[in-house]
Amino acid sequence: MTTKPELERSRLQADQACRVLLTGGRAPVTLDLARMLHRAGHRVFAAESMKRHLCSASRAVEKSVIVPSPRHDTEAYLSALEHWIRIWQIDLVIPMCEEVFYAAHGADRLRKHCRVLVSSLEKLHMLHHKYDFIQYAKSAGLPVPETHLIQSPQEWLETQQVLGETEEWVWKPVYSRFAARVRMPLQRLSHIHKNNLADSGGSTAKAHQTRSHHKRMTTPSRFALLRHDPPDEILLSPGTPWVAQRYIDGRGLCTYSVVHEGQLVAHAAYESGYRTGEVGASVFFEQVQHEEAHAWVKRFVQAAGFSGQIGFDFIEDANGQVYAIECNPRATSGIHLFHPGDGLVRALLDPAGLLKEGIEVTPQPGAKAMLSLPMLGSGMRQIRGSRGSMRAWMAAWRGARDVVYMPQDRRPFFMQCSVVLAAWRLARSQKISLTEALTHDIEWNGEQS
Repeated sequence: MTTKPELERSRLQADQACRVLLTGGRAPVTLDLARMLHRAGHRVFAAESMKRHLCSASRAVEKSVIVPSPRHDTEAYLSALEHWIRIWQIDLVIPMCEEVFYAAHGADRLRKHCRVLVSSLEKLHMLHHKYDFIQYAKSAGLPVPETHLIQSPQEWLETQQVLGETEEWVWKPVYSRFAARVRMPLQRLSHIHKNNLADSGGSTAKAHQTRSHHKRMTTPSRFALLRHDPPDEILLSPGTPWVAQRYIDGRGLCTYSVVHEGQLVAHAAYESGYRTGEVGASVFFEQVQHEEAHAWVKRFVQAAGFSGQIGFDFIEDANGQVYAIECNPRATSGIHLFHPGDGLVRALLDPAGLLKEGIEVTPQPGAKAMLSLPMLGSGMRQIRGSRGSMRAWMAAWRGARDVVYMPQDRRPFFMQCSVVLAAWRLARSQKISLTEALTHDIEWNGEQS
């Protein structure tokens, strides 16, 4: 007798219309992928714990449901996913944001009904953990910065003694996103702050090269070097560890890849010249060809035997050597560089077929994308700089597509205000940052590992 998973696999491989369930409907990357899937003739559904989100307003999404928070009620979340998978007869589930860890936790029960694009929770944890990832890459012979694990106030003090009186170290939580609570070297922050106001010479790439790979930062006064006991807000324990990572000055790069059983199926490398404030998420993405980063990723995913979506943050030093500093085992903004027809949809639905044909999907040369509303905020900050920095921003604005606004699907653009307002209210009530509020109910910090 043919089982449901066997039927859905045959349908995916036959290039027929599929029923795809996307989680993380709040994210622009999810909206972008939903539109690509819809344009390719597939039926798209969304499950999201945020009441108002981008995908709920999109014409590309056939149906959208609110589900419990994966972080605060994991069992109810997985039960809801299982329920809607059955009701909608889903062929493929693609977790897009940090709820990927919770989907991996319940992957066995979900896979009784359909294919789920996740690796094991153990593997995802290793990649997400900022120290374990570095150690694994190092064991595979790949270049990474020197990194020390800190799990107690005593280890904090001992680590500072070992490192000496130098400011060339970056301190950050093992479980964090969008560089939350990162402590940068003071002298480097001062240097970067000045460069952010300097003339970029009309080139976002040139401006980007003045920043470190730890480039999401605020004013120097916020991140004094911590030479003594950790501040009260830093609660160090084996469950909430930090790392000290050697600072490397150079050019920042990011990658996004789709991987099937350790083999690259789709890959993009990109730079980001503009962000939300001096600290925060990228709002502008520019595709680059980078063979060294590509080779690094190819070696790593093959060694790890990874399957799914994965992104890496790199720094390229003055000698052209690339060092991976962090890994995001989920969808990242590199999705925005792909267009309908580039092959990303097939890479996600039929990776084995592409591998059999020897095809690796990449974006079109020179692809650029942006989030227009926060990009406008970045433009306002350029007014404080030189004419050259403003000209560079205007050139970037004119040359990139907005990933949210689409003439045939306008409602998500206006939904952005509701999403930010809801996050702002949560941030006030929980006394956290707006960025943290946007992931508060889905983030994963080693639970159930």
